[in-house]
Amino acid sequence: MRLSEREIDAIRRAAREHFGQDVRVWLFGSRIDDTLKGGDIDLLVETTQPLADRLMRAARMNAALQLTIGEQRIDVLTVDPAVTPQPIHMNARKQGIQLL
Repeated sequence: MRLSEREIDAIRRAAREHFGQDVRVWLFGSRIDDTLKGGDIDLLVETTQPLADRLMRAARMNAALQLTIGEQRIDVLTVDPAVTPQPIHMNARKQGIQLL
């Protein structure tokens, strides 16, 4: 996994701040492969509560991470009970690394 402990801690804090204590987060995509370089930070954020403002929360989490870990490409996908699971969500859970 190509994230520093500082970045992992920032992701955990931001996820809890913007989505609550019961949030789960997976890192997926190119950052889970130690042999690659670069790439954006792909995150799947899952909550057990339906959130009417989940896209705004994802945008705020992204902005908080930009301020904390520096300007990087960060994609935050959100899933709650109101979201129909898509293949990307299932792949992120299956192949990704759970951070929280």
